[in-house]
Amino acid sequence: MRVEIWSDVVCPWCYIADTRFAKALADFPHRDQVEVVHRSFELDPGHDGTHVEPVPSFLRRRFGPQGPAMDEQVAVRARREGLDYRTDRQVGSTLDAHRLLHWAKAQGRQQRFVQLLFETNFARAESIFTHDALAALASRAGLDAEQARQVLDDPEAHLDAVREDERAAHAQGAQGVPFLVFDGRTTLSGAQPVSTLRNALESAWAEHETEDSERAVCTPDGTCAMPEA
Repeated sequence: MRVEIWSDVVCPWCYIADTRFAKALADFPHRDQVEVVHRSFELDPGHDGTHVEPVPSFLRRRFGPQGPAMDEQVAVRARREGLDYRTDRQVGSTLDAHRLLHWAKAQGRQQRFVQLLFETNFARAESIFTHDALAALASRAGLDAEQARQVLDDPEAHLDAVREDERAAHAQGAQGVPFLVFDGRTTLSGAQPVSTLRNALESAWAEHETEDSERAVCTPDGTCAMPEA
């Protein structure tokens, strides 16, 4: 069974949702048979790739004087989840991070890399917006730093995959992130409670198992038959 998670690594609610989903999955008895795929979704796809600014000033510019207080409220929620959450972090383009996440997936290290991106940005308020920072994080995730730099230095590398993820999200009705799709059936938007995520896993698994049981059984002798009721 596959669970696809659309998120952006500077999205506070995605940070919280990632933790909640990990808790739900840890309690799921069939967790070893669940493939988790992280999909790309830039909250600000037109962001100047060279411009980085403090989150408080960005929020004031975007939402007015009350902007920083909005982030403080999210910080309270995150800390209730046991997460470290810095409000003095920075914000910038996440396109390079998303391109590298696709490369990390091909290397089998996507989950660890996305965790490091969230932790570095939110828990340590360190940059995830330069090639040096991203290559260093790739190395910490068990990836080859020099190969990571080669990916980053080619602006077209994995760009199509990022854009395809974003198109797929919109095609399925996503208006924002986090956005989760359970085995191509059930969709959930927002940072849902652990119990809701656990129920979605159980429901999707039950449908997955029912579908498998209804498939024709093919044997080595070249015959196929529907399973007995």
